Amino acid sequence: MSDNTIKIVTYNIHKGFSTTNKHFVLHDIKTALQQIEADIVFLQEIQGEHQLKRSSVLNWPNEPQLEFLADQVWPHHAYGKNAIYQAGHHGNAILSKHPFQQWENINVSNRENASRSLLHGTMQLPHFETPLHVICVHLGLFEKERSRQFKTLCERIDSHIPRDEPLIIAGDFNDFWHQAEHHLQDHLKLSEVFKQLTGSHARSFPAWLPIMHTDRIYYRGLEPSHCERLKHQPWKRLSDHIPLMAEFSL
Repeated sequence: MSDNTIKIVTYNIHKGFSTTNKHFVLHDIKTALQQIEADIVFLQEIQGEHQLKRSSVLNWPNEPQLEFLADQVWPHHAYGKNAIYQAGHHGNAILSKHPFQQWENINVSNRENASRSLLHGTMQLPHFETPLHVICVHLGLFEKERSRQFKTLCERIDSHIPRDEPLIIAGDFNDFWHQAEHHLQDHLKLSEVFKQLTGSHARSFPAWLPIMHTDRIYYRGLEPSHCERLKHQPWKRLSDHIPLMAEFSL
C-alpha cells in the first residue's frame, strides 16, 4: 500500500467462537486477519480473560486474546474492559501498526454484563501532519439504550475531536432503526463508507446469511477509495458477524 493510504477492518469476533459456539476458532481468525494486512483493526467481543474457558477449551492461548491476535503484526493495541463477571471479562479492542498517542475507554453499558463501549484512540501516521482519531464501538440492542449511547458518542466527538482532524468510527452499532444517520451524519457530518461507495449499508449479520446492517464504518476528513464485505470463506464459518474492510486516502 502507498504511504497515503490506510486500510482498516472492523470485526465482531464473538469471543473467538464459531457461529454456533461449538468450535473455538480464534487461531483461524488470527490467520485470516493477518492475511488482510490491515493497518488498523477494530474488534468487538474480544475476551480479555476467562478462567473457566482457559482450563477447559482446547488451544486456548496462554496470553490474552488481544495479544494473541496482535502478535508481531500489530505492535500497538488498546483494550476496553467493559463486561466484567466472576470468570473474567470481555470488551473492545483496537490493533494498530502505528503507535497510539493516547487512548481512553468510555463505558456506556447500562448493565454490568453488557459489553458496550466507545474506545477512543489517537495516533500519528507517517507522512500525515494531523493525528488520526479512531473510535471502536459496540452499542446496545435496545433503541432507548442506543439513543443514550449515540448522545454520549456525539458529546465525546464534539468535545475531544477538532473538526479539521480525521476520524474513523467503526464497530457493531446494532443500529436496526438507522438512528446513526441522524446523529452521525446530520449532526457531526460523518459519512458511512459502504453507503457512500455502494449506495447502501453493508449486510453483515448473521454471517451464514447476512441480512442486517449491524456493522458500520463512519468517517470524516478522509477520502474512501474501496470497501468490501469479507463474506467468502473462511469468514462464514468463524464469528456470527462478517468483517468489513475499507481503504482511505489520507
